[in-house]
Amino acid sequence: MLVHLKLRTEIPMAIRIYKPTTPGRRNASVNLHVEVTKRTPEKSLLAPLSKTGGRNNQGKKTVRGRGGGHKRRYRRIDFRRTKDDMNAVVVGVEYDPNRSCHIALLKYEDGTLRYILAPKGVTDGDVLVSSADAVEPKPGNCMPVKHIPTGLVLHNVELEPGRGGKICRSAGVGARLTNKEGRWATIVLPSGEIRQISMECRASVGVLGNSDHSNVKLGKAGRARWLGRRPTTRGVAMSHHCHPHGGGDGKSKGGREPSNAAGTGAKGGRTRQRGKSSDARIIRRRKSVRYGQLKI
Repeated sequence: MLVHLKLRTEIPMAIRIYKPTTPGRRNASVNLHVEVTKRTPEKSLLAPLSKTGGRNNQGKKTVRGRGGGHKRRYRRIDFRRTKDDMNAVVVGVEYDPNRSCHIALLKYEDGTLRYILAPKGVTDGDVLVSSADAVEPKPGNCMPVKHIPTGLVLHNVELEPGRGGKICRSAGVGARLTNKEGRWATIVLPSGEIRQISMECRASVGVLGNSDHSNVKLGKAGRARWLGRRPTTRGVAMSHHCHPHGGGDGKSKGGREPSNAAGTGAKGGRTRQRGKSSDARIIRRRKSVRYGQLKI
């Protein structure tokens, strides 16, 4: 008699959906952070972080709906990755309250500790390296774009050599390297924008982890307050001198396009400064959805 055994591998769920036992739990879900292996941060890499409440250095409120929130401590992240040609062992992957992706603590051969953005697939015990020359293009390694094979996905990409990674630093995102020609390399950003960067710019290989961050539903107003988000008043409920949608008889926007309090379009309006020198490096603008139409 033959007995067929079917092996079952348990895959942990990254998102937990609770039973609707209360109104706050009815539509809520939480991130289990299954990639996190280290619970306490490294004290030597912490810095105090004061709250702004949406105010600038003059004390004037420049961002509405900000205030409160849980106390945080800043984790110093190594965005430059300039400690070259020295192996670093991943001590652990941690949760960072200041960003959507996870961070990984590296310990170099000389005992130096540094935080980096944790790519997907990197875990405890992995050996990573950054170099100005070509190294193995595995997730977490950092090198100039000229040494990275085309077709790979990158994160923490520099826009100017030596200035540190500026783009693709959110959870689950990555830019694809599509072409290298002369002094310039072409990358496709998650927004759909196609732009050129210098071949000397550094980037890390792989896509960032914690991709389920965007699938979490807060479920109640209290969780938004923990994140420092205050209630927002609708524009149509304001006076005419407080918001472009305010004033008038009834709930009327006055026939104009949806906008914020400053008048900027709220449905994919242009916010980039015009006439920047880096405009020449943008091959195709990002795609924005506006009024149900796809504009490029």
